[in-house]
This record gives sequence, C-alpha cells and structure tokens, in this order.
Amino acid sequence: MMMTTMITNDPGTLELESSELSLGDQHVDFVEEAEAKSIPVMASAPISIPAMLCDDKLLEEINAIPDKMGFKIGDVADILGIKQYVLRYWETEFEILRPKKASNNQRMYTRKDVENALLIRKLLHRDRFSIEGARNAMKELKAQVRKEKDMSQVFHKLENFNEKVDDLILDIRRVRSLFK
Repeated sequence: MMMTTMITNDPGTLELESSELSLGDQHVDFVEEAEAKSIPVMASAPISIPAMLCDDKLLEEINAIPDKMGFKIGDVADILGIKQYVLRYWETEFEILRPKKASNNQRMYTRKDVENALLIRKLLHRDRFSIEGARNAMKELKAQVRKEKDMSQVFHKLENFNEKVDDLILDIRRVRSLFK
C-alpha cells in the first residue's frame, strides 16, 4: 500500500512523500493529511499497518521495534508493555495475529506480527474499542484493502492495455508512412 503524506515546512508550499505500506500481502493506496505547521513522524521502513489507523505515537512505537528476524513472546510483551498471557489471548481473538511456532513449540513473532500487536493494543487501549469492535474494525479494514487491491489491479491492466494500443497506433503510422 502506498502512503502519501503531505509535508510542509512553509504553509504556502506542500511536498508529497510516499512510502510503501502493506497489510499482509494486500496493497492499496491511502492518503493521510498533515497539519500545516507540523511534520508527521514517518516510518523508517515499510510497515504493515494502513495509514488510516496510524498516528504519530504508533509510528514512533513501530520505529522503536528492534531490527531482528524473530521475537519471542516475552520480547513482544516487553515491547508492548503487556503480559504474555494477554498476547496469547489476542492470538485467539484476532486472526491477523498468528505467530509461527518453532520446533520447540515457542512462539516466534515476525516484525509484521509485532506491528499488528501494536495496532491491536492501540485499538483496545488508546481508541477504547471492545475486543469485538477491534476485531470487526480489522476485518472491515482487510476487506477494504482487498477491494482497493482489486481496483488497483484493474487500473494496472487498463494502463497496460493503453500502452499496447499506443504501440499499435505507432506501428500503424509507421506502416502508413511506408506507403506514402
């Protein structure tokens, strides 16, 4: 997903900056507006959370995630500031939070899992969603991302078709010029 953020140092000028975001393997375009006098916090790397749910504090938390291949449940609990049993409970309630299990049956969270857990914590603790409300918000978001991904694929196919038509027109003009 592309996140286009308006950045301004001067109220009279606007600069657009894009960064890629993804929700799993779903991609979609979202636009987030910045206030005229402040520069928003930007993710240092592509993140897995849609722009419409991100705020400055969440982006700061995501940027603070250590750059590791995998995280044990204790590491994730420390990052989130919650107990391990809460994470295990969230795994039963949110299908987006499904860490892999190592051969010794320990949960191994990816960076994407940690980002999703941060989003879940934000929805539950800061935004005051109920478990069911947060789960429904995540499902609606996933459906919206899927719908917009389909639309972007159609748009991409139309662009390819237009390019082929333009090439065909050029070929026809070349053939015409040969017979003049």
